Amino acid sequence: MNAPGAPGIRPTWTSSAKDIVGTAIGSSRLWFTMGYGIVNEVYHPRVDMPQIRDLGFIVADGRGFWTEVKRSGDYTLTTAGPGIPAMRILHRHPRFELGLRIAPEIDRDVLLIEAVLTGDADLRLYVLLAPHLGGTGEGNVAEVFVNRDRKLLCAEQGGYAVALAAAEPATQRDTWQRASAGFVGVSDGWQDFAANGAMSWTHDRAGPGNVALLGELGSRTAVLALGFGSDKEAAATLAISALLHPFDAAWHRHVRAWEAWHAGNVDSTRCLGEFRDAAHVSAMVLRVHQDKTFLGAMVASLSIPWGNSTDDSGGYHLVWPRDLVESAGALLALGGTEEARNILRYLIATQLADGRWSQNQWLGGRPHWTGIQLDEAAFPVLLAAALAEADALGGIQVADMVRKALAFIALYGPATDQDRWEETPGINAFTLATAISALVCGAELLGGEERRDILLLADDWNSRIEDWCVGADPGLMARHGIGPYYVRAASPAVFADRAAIREPVPVRNHAGECLVPADSLISTDFLQLVRFGLRRADDPVIAASVALVDALLRVETPAGPCWYRYNGDGYGEHEDGSPFNGTGRGRAWPLLTGERGHYALAAGRDAEARELLHAMIGMSSRTGLIPEQVWEAEAIPRQFLFPGRPSGSAMPLVWAHAEFMKLAASLRLGRPIDRPEAAWLRYGGVKPQAPRAHWSRRMPVGWIRQGQGLRLLLDRPALVEWRPEGEAEPRPRPVVSGPLGLLLADLPTEGLESGTRLLLSIQDPATGTWMERDRPVAILPADG
Repeated sequence: MNAPGAPGIRPTWTSSAKDIVGTAIGSSRLWFTMGYGIVNEVYHPRVDMPQIRDLGFIVADGRGFWTEVKRSGDYTLTTAGPGIPAMRILHRHPRFELGLRIAPEIDRDVLLIEAVLTGDADLRLYVLLAPHLGGTGEGNVAEVFVNRDRKLLCAEQGGYAVALAAAEPATQRDTWQRASAGFVGVSDGWQDFAANGAMSWTHDRAGPGNVALLGELGSRTAVLALGFGSDKEAAATLAISALLHPFDAAWHRHVRAWEAWHAGNVDSTRCLGEFRDAAHVSAMVLRVHQDKTFLGAMVASLSIPWGNSTDDSGGYHLVWPRDLVESAGALLALGGTEEARNILRYLIATQLADGRWSQNQWLGGRPHWTGIQLDEAAFPVLLAAALAEADALGGIQVADMVRKALAFIALYGPATDQDRWEETPGINAFTLATAISALVCGAELLGGEERRDILLLADDWNSRIEDWCVGADPGLMARHGIGPYYVRAASPAVFADRAAIREPVPVRNHAGECLVPADSLISTDFLQLVRFGLRRADDPVIAASVALVDALLRVETPAGPCWYRYNGDGYGEHEDGSPFNGTGRGRAWPLLTGERGHYALAAGRDAEARELLHAMIGMSSRTGLIPEQVWEAEAIPRQFLFPGRPSGSAMPLVWAHAEFMKLAASLRLGRPIDRPEAAWLRYGGVKPQAPRAHWSRRMPVGWIRQGQGLRLLLDRPALVEWRPEGEAEPRPRPVVSGPLGLLLADLPTEGLESGTRLLLSIQDPATGTWMERDRPVAILPADG
C-alpha cells in the first residue's frame, strides 16, 4: 500500500554539529558522520556525495510512551582510541539505556551498528531512516523490500540505492518485525508516533518525494547493516553479507586498520606530549576527508553548515586547492609524507592550462565556482617546495607545474579577484605573502637562468607591501593609539595612486551593496607576512596592526581568545541565532586562534602559543572536532548556541584541524613549521631593496624609485614606446621572450632623476590599437 501525503514537506539536511566523522582504512567507499548520538549523513561512493539525512532510534512501549533518543541529549560517546573512528554511544533515560557501537566494514560499502536496549522489559526499539539519495531529499522512493526471505528498508533514486538490514546477533537471522514507508511530515514513522503514541501504520511504499522509513526490531539486541549500491538488490546483498559474521570481528578489523595507519603516518612525538592525542584526532579528520577513488583529493568538511534549514548540500563537499595544501602541510609536519605526495600528484593533475587552479572543484577536477584566487595558484608551489626541502618528492617532476603557476602569478598578480575567504577583491596581505613566497620557492625549484629574474620580481612585490596594503585613517589611529596598519584589502587603483587606499571595497554577505573605505576594513590576514618570513613580528606596522586587530576582532570565550575574520563580516548566524541565509553576522573562527599562535611563536612567546593551542582544544566537540566558527554572544539554548561552543557552521573544518596539527608541531620545533625556508633565507623578516621595478596591465604601477630599472611583463606581442615627459620623440623598446615563457620589455630608467615622469605607450601590432597611451610613471627618491 502506497503511503499518503506525497511529496512530503520540504526536505532539509540535519545539523552540522557532528560528534565524529569516520571511514574505513580499506576498500570500502563509505564515509559516515554522527551528531546528537546517532548517524547523520553517510557518503557513498565518493566523499562528496551524501546519501542519507540520518538514521536514528525511537524507544516505545506500544501504550503511548515513546521517545526519540536524539532529542533527549543525554548520551555519552567514546572512541576506541585517539583518532580511531569506532564509536560507543550510551543513551540514558529513566526507563532504559540504549548502547550503540558503530563501525564500517573495511571491504564492503556497509556501515554496521550494534544496538543493545536494556531496562524496562516492555520497551521495544524502532529504527528511523531518512534517505537523501543523490544528495537531495527530493524524488526518493522508499520501500519495505523483501529480498529472498529477508526484509529490508530500502530506498532508490536514479543510480543510487540504500538498504537497511537487521539481524539478531546469535543467529544472524532477520529481526525486522513491522516496517513502514512514508512521506516526511505527513505519513512517516515519526508522525505515526506523534499522532498515535505507537507504531500503527505499515505502508509498503512511498515516493517519489521526501520519504522516510521506520522498522520495529524483534530483539532488544540487534546488528544493523546499512548498505549502498546502484540498486536496491545490490545494496541489499551487501548489507546481508555484512551481517553474516560477528559484529565484534568487523569492529576489531576496523580498529586495527586505523591503529596501523596512525603508526605508519602520524609521528606524534613531533608534538609536545599534552597535544599528542588531539594531534591524532586531527590527523584522523584529515584522513577521513580524503577520497578513495581520486587519491589526494580532500573535501573541506563532511558537514552541511546550517543543514537543518536547507536541502542544498553546500560548497563544503568540494576540493579547495588552498585547504588541500594546508592539509598536506599538516600531514607532512607529522610524518605523513605519502599522503602529502598524493595531494601534490592530484594538484598537478588538475592544474588548468593557464597555470592556476579552479577556485574549487568536484573530485574529478570539474570546476564548480569560477572565481580566481591568486593564493590558490601559489600554494601548490609551496607544497612542492616543502616536499623538496624534506627530500620527499619521491620522483614527482614538478618543474612544468611550477613554471606555469609562476607565470600565472607574475601576469595576474599581485591583486586577486577574491581573497582567501572567497570574497573581497584587491590587494590582500595574506595573498601577497603567499604569492611572493611561491615566487621565491619556485625560483629555487626551477634554478637556471630564470631564477634571478623571478627573484627580482618577488623582491619588487615584497618591497612594495607597505605602499599597497597599509592604511592610516587618522580617526582610527587616534582612537586606538597606534600608527599605520595593514588593511584587509586595497583597491588595485593603489598601484598607480597611493591615495586610493581610501577607495571603497565591497563586503559580501550583507543585504544589498555594501562598500566601505579600504582603510577602515581590518582583518588578521597580515599575520601571514610574519609566518612566511617576510616581516618580523616586532615590525612597527605589524605591531600596530596586531593592536588594532585585538581591539576590533578579538573576543574572549570560556575556552580562550578567538578572532573574527574581519570587521563587518556577515557570514554566520543572525543575532537571534537563526541560520545564515545569505546574510548574517560573522562569528569567531578557531583556526584564527591557531594562526595567532603561530604569530606568538614567531615573536618568541612560546607560552602564549601553547595557551592558544589549548584554546583550540577547548572550542572543539566532545570528541575533539574543531568547528569553523564558535558562538561568542549570549547563550541561546533553544538554538543550541553557547559561548565558546560550535555554532551552526561547518564542523569539523579540515583547514582548522590542519592549523591545529601545524601549530602543535611548530611549538615543538620552535618556529612556524610551514615557513618557506627559501623565503626566510632570502628575507629574514626584512623588507628588501629592489633593483628592478615591474609593470603589467594588471599591475600598472604609478611610480618607481630612483635607480631602478623598469621591466614590462606582457602576455602578448606588442610595440612598446616610452619617453621622459617633455621629450617629443618616443623611444621604442624591443619585446623579447623572457623567463616563464613571458614576453617582456626592459626600459633603461636607472639613470632618470627623481621627479622625472616617464610616459609609457603599448600598441597591439595586429590591430594598431593603443592598449596604453602615455601612461605616466613617476620617479620617486630612492629612500622616500
